[in-house]
Amino acid sequence: MTTWISTRKKTILAIIVALALTGIVFIAYSIIQSKENPDVTAAFIEEHMTNDNGTLATYLKPASSEHPDIVAGREALSESLGLWMQYAVLSDDRSRFDDSVQLLTTYFLYQEQEPYIRWKLRPDGESEVTTNALGDDLRILDALLKAFKRWGDEEYLQLAKEIGSTLQASAQTLGYFVDYHDFERNESAAVLSLVYADISALREMQNNGILSRQEYEQYQDLLSQMPSDGVFYPKIYQIGSGQYEYDASVNLIDQLIVGIHLAEMDQRPKELIQFLKGEFQQNQQLAGGYNRKTRKPDATYESPAVYGLAIILALKTNDLPWARQLHDRMIQFRGQDPDYPGGYVFDGNTHAFDNLFPLLAETLLESTGK
Repeated sequence: MTTWISTRKKTILAIIVALALTGIVFIAYSIIQSKENPDVTAAFIEEHMTNDNGTLATYLKPASSEHPDIVAGREALSESLGLWMQYAVLSDDRSRFDDSVQLLTTYFLYQEQEPYIRWKLRPDGESEVTTNALGDDLRILDALLKAFKRWGDEEYLQLAKEIGSTLQASAQTLGYFVDYHDFERNESAAVLSLVYADISALREMQNNGILSRQEYEQYQDLLSQMPSDGVFYPKIYQIGSGQYEYDASVNLIDQLIVGIHLAEMDQRPKELIQFLKGEFQQNQQLAGGYNRKTRKPDATYESPAVYGLAIILALKTNDLPWARQLHDRMIQFRGQDPDYPGGYVFDGNTHAFDNLFPLLAETLLESTGK
């Protein structure tokens, strides 16, 4: 009897130990997955950055907008929608893409006269703005046209053509697309921010008959002829004078996106990459902004969006080792808040693009690194 009880105790103890070890292995696996799997960031966005109507909130924390032209709190941007659509195409998720197209046509697309995309919505889906944002429009067009190429749905192509037709009819100055057009006042900007010269989207538009080859090539020329100060690129192109203008304080997100545009044309932004690699090697980090003259950081923060875009630039220039180094740094900022696993959350708040750009970068890295 005593032997039987002893054996039973040993069996129970063995079971407890086995369960404990299983739990430890599961927790370790979960931690590894949360560090290496981009799906955890997508899950965070869907759970915590999505409004009741399905639109993506710009910030995690609610806040009231003090002016229609300033985004705040849970307001939704066409920028976020475009990035989410690009992620859906890249991850081959047609269901997610179709849900995004539904959000586009239901909330963002103003269709009473010329169909244009309103750049910002209130959390309830209503809008107080009558302007578009060119960079966001082109990102959405890029996603629609690549989705058409992947899945062959003519509705994607037709929607892209409608939006592109409005851009050509109303959002141009002297033959160039401009940063925005106010459809209520019928007023357009006089400049093109070079970050908006989305060569990937413009190429897709040309391939699908939305732009002529001549129109596409003028944007290629605009970027090819763009000056550099030895590291950084200008901020805007003044269409009337044909002059490029620099910012004194350089936003690294802008610089990286312009660098990606160049890489899309097989023009490696050598000086910018050399500078970024030097900064990363010396400091083991990239700052969010730099003084253009001194080349010193003038921002104390690190941005997950910066690392996401730097990864994309590294992959576009076939530098997989550097992309992996940047990725190792980027994911150190993910999941720091235990209440928001998978998210890049700091002090209880985050911006949508600080999660969407890393999500795109990781998905691209995952597909490239295989």
